[in-house]
Amino acid sequence: MPIDKILIANRGEIACRVIESARRLGIATVAVYSEADRHALHVRLADEAVHIGAAASSESYLKIDAILDAVKQTGAKAVHPGFGFLSENATFATALEKAGVIFIGPGVRAIESMGDKIESKKIAAAAGVSTVPGHPDAVADADEAYRIAEQVGCPVMLKASAGGGGKGMRVAETLDDVRPGFDAARNEAQNAFGDGRVFVEKFIEQPRHIEIQVIADTHGNCLYLHERECSIQRRHQKVVEEAPSSFIDAKTRKAMGEQAVALARAVDYRSAGTVEFIVDKARNFYFLEMNTRLQVEHPVTECITGLDLVEMMIDVAAGKPLPLTQEEVPLIGHSFEARVYAEDPDRGFLPSTGRVSHYEPPTPRRTVADIVAHTDESNEAFVRVDTGIDAGGEISMHYDPMIAKLVTWAPTRDAAIDAMLDALDRYRIVGVSHNIPFLAALFAHPALRSGDLTTRFIEDRFPDGFDSTVHGDGDVETLAIVAAWLERRLRARDEVGGTAPILPSSSVMIAAASSGASGDVDATETAPEPGALVVFDGQGRHDVAPSRVDAIESHWVPGEWLFEGTLAGEALAIAVTREGSRWHLSRRGARRSFRVVEPHVASLVALMPLKQEADLSRLLLSPMPGLLTKVLVAEGDTVEAGQDLAVIEAMKMENTLKAAKAGTVSRVAAAAGESLAVDAVILEFA
Repeated sequence: MPIDKILIANRGEIACRVIESARRLGIATVAVYSEADRHALHVRLADEAVHIGAAASSESYLKIDAILDAVKQTGAKAVHPGFGFLSENATFATALEKAGVIFIGPGVRAIESMGDKIESKKIAAAAGVSTVPGHPDAVADADEAYRIAEQVGCPVMLKASAGGGGKGMRVAETLDDVRPGFDAARNEAQNAFGDGRVFVEKFIEQPRHIEIQVIADTHGNCLYLHERECSIQRRHQKVVEEAPSSFIDAKTRKAMGEQAVALARAVDYRSAGTVEFIVDKARNFYFLEMNTRLQVEHPVTECITGLDLVEMMIDVAAGKPLPLTQEEVPLIGHSFEARVYAEDPDRGFLPSTGRVSHYEPPTPRRTVADIVAHTDESNEAFVRVDTGIDAGGEISMHYDPMIAKLVTWAPTRDAAIDAMLDALDRYRIVGVSHNIPFLAALFAHPALRSGDLTTRFIEDRFPDGFDSTVHGDGDVETLAIVAAWLERRLRARDEVGGTAPILPSSSVMIAAASSGASGDVDATETAPEPGALVVFDGQGRHDVAPSRVDAIESHWVPGEWLFEGTLAGEALAIAVTREGSRWHLSRRGARRSFRVVEPHVASLVALMPLKQEADLSRLLLSPMPGLLTKVLVAEGDTVEAGQDLAVIEAMKMENTLKAAKAGTVSRVAAAAGESLAVDAVILEFA
């Protein structure tokens, strides 16, 4: 059946992504939106838009009746569910089928059988797919989980049967961790999915997370489109993906692909889907789950194959056969995806909400049409950004905090990494905190470049967390030199005029240096070189000679947020903000705040009084905006260091707040059910 209008039962970047392919194919699109998304980008891009409810997803994007009403109202012939929300909801797919509307996804049987992790493992084993050792059925309680862990041997994974996105998952390293891990996984799964069933399986040590993209039609054809490696994760949520994996050889790729196809055939699969595997250091692989939808990380597969997966899903739903055979599936170059989240990595990756005041992704931007045609173009690296946000957009506490997916492609893996580092340095987001500095630190890490990856990459490589203000010591000297150049450029403009050329050393600075030599600098010190500057970054002092500053070449002018230039021949792209007398610079995951002064002023800096920080040690503050779901202590209770105090739900995740030290609760300032702002007081201690 021809499809001339598609309703997209989703929001954000995936809705925009589907609209892009549909528009290229000449298909009209309908967006649906909640009250919070009334002015969202996907609403403005679609040909039509229908309001479906309140901000909470349970009152909008998860309301099957509201979406069916929107389908009827607009006359849409088909529905694309995107990912998340109703994308793997068999009831939704059934309701569309009864209404005579095409579901751009797999059949109900596949959704139901693969949506249950316990049932899917049984089907996989029967289809000849390698599975992880463990208990095949849901566990009754924490005691049974403990007994199974004793039999299987720790570490074990406690995983929600209906889970996904890292929710309802805990790793028990020892038997002592099993009971609390089981309770946490069950509670989180019940809250997120309405299904608290949990099963236990062996946790594979030094694991890699590698998945196979499959696509099947209604004519009996099923292909695998190579693999993606998704090993770099935080709290079981993917952060960086790449295709193909640098670890998988051709033999293993073929074996994994054939098993993925066998599983798809076992459930009469149609449309795009992903079979996820855990792989050990010897390339033994074990089935984890099958996602019966388009994956967040599908762009990297599109980049290495030149195939538009959304277009293929639409064609399959319309009854068309796949346009190629397994032998014809391309494998071209290498691609990476970095998930840009609204979160603050310097504060333990706490979610960030609010309005995006400035938004400027790196350029050039490649569309899906460009990706499809790139095999006919040159082998130059390119950048792709899939996003649902632009300037003025809102990051809401009601939805996932992902802002965008930054994707690069290049002929080689190293070149794709270099392209990603450059793109991250050129990405501007203002108004909410974001994880771009952390992503840059990941891609700058030598272990990522060498391909030395496991699902514990972040825990092992950043055991103390991440702080951009102390990260990247090797880059600080470069940033200090650039700060001195920026200061000199600003002063040159102010002294002579906005269009003045950059001077080797302005008369202002020469005079300042001279006065410093005769007055404030100790007579035993060597007089500073005319034009020299001193740069402070809060961690130390950098004496910058004019020759170092003169080695910079750039056309930057005051007011531009991005400094582009070279230092001794090295190309630099650095984010720049001027605030009062300070320069805030960011590059390759390092962020520093610099103050640039003349040498005679630098000698006085040590005499300046330090601002005393407020004592907040007696307060438990909300580290993020969110819903306070539990207060675990009462007034008068004595608590120990590390004890759980409260639970906050934000961005669809539970966050447990713990006591930093022992004490006594003197006041409970907030109650369960309250919505909290950042730094709202929850508890006070005596």
